[in-house]
Amino acid sequence: MKIFTLFLIAILLIQIEADNEGALHKKIHPTKRIHCGYACARRCKKSSRKKVCTRACKTCCARCKCVPPGTYGNKEACPCYARLKTHGNRPKCP
Repeated sequence: MKIFTLFLIAILLIQIEADNEGALHKKIHPTKRIHCGYACARRCKKSSRKKVCTRACKTCCARCKCVPPGTYGNKEACPCYARLKTHGNRPKCP
């Protein structure tokens, strides 16, 4: 009975050690939270086609997790947002 108990303890210790080694190799990135609805409403408030602008902006925001500041331009603040293109190779994001 003692040998079986020692065997189980040894297995558990090996599993704990393996889990700790795996945790060291994982990169932990804090998730950046952005409220896309609010950010896109702010971005599209001066657009002549608000619904179209907001729909495209929300798609870009969901993919990139950022929206450039202001109502126009400033796309250098969010490079992913600036890189997205439509099928016609035009900028997707307003």
